[in-house]
Amino acid sequence: METGIKAVVLAAGKGTRLRTEGVDLPKVLRQARGRALLDYVLSELSFLPREDIVLVVGYEREKVTAAYPDYLHAVQEPQRGTGHAVQCAREALAGFAGSVLVCYGDMPLLRRETYESLIATHRKEGNDCTLLSAVSDEELPYGRIVRRADGAFSHIVEDKDCTPEEKAIRELNVGVYVFEAGPLWEAIDQLQPNNAQGEYYLTDAPSYILSRGGKVGACPTCTPEEMLGVNTVEQLRQVEEIVGRREGR
Repeated sequence: METGIKAVVLAAGKGTRLRTEGVDLPKVLRQARGRALLDYVLSELSFLPREDIVLVVGYEREKVTAAYPDYLHAVQEPQRGTGHAVQCAREALAGFAGSVLVCYGDMPLLRRETYESLIATHRKEGNDCTLLSAVSDEELPYGRIVRRADGAFSHIVEDKDCTPEEKAIRELNVGVYVFEAGPLWEAIDQLQPNNAQGEYYLTDAPSYILSRGGKVGACPTCTPEEMLGVNTVEQLRQVEEIVGRREGR
């Protein structure tokens, strides 16, 4: 795949709910079947040159930078949400006017083909922002993708804010995006921490871009399995089981 795209991998989290006795590691360095979670992610992003990938680090960042010295790093300190994390990568992307893939270092099951399909959809549709989505019949605590009558993207509703009708929507927001750099930074500058956590949410960016006349789309090529992030010991075990199955063990 040609480039003209850079990636921002959010890898700053502590992973409080993953803490186990005797293990003191940032979340992305927790291991599944002998490999760090972040290692799986970077392996699937290997279609991009390493110099085009920025790791946003925070908690015990020295351990992450020591493990991955060949990648650019941006520091998020303190951690104030996903929008703030992307903002922290802005200096590392200074002067870049192409497309920016935003993804997570604790989502080890997302495949290269899924990232590439998101990028291809973004380019084909000429979007300013394209969200990766997944269709699932399970009741999962993800934001819902609300579409207009013509099928075009309308907005995201967080799970906790859903009406019963919105709760029934099966298309879920994975949290992985491709943005054009200009609209991304304009949206980042407008984010407000209007929530109980006082954080800046990247999920607010697509709606802002749309409100300014930009073009936003959703690419429903992610599987429910791929969208699993690791926040708990139970989820880490799930990931290990799926990786083992993929490897035929």
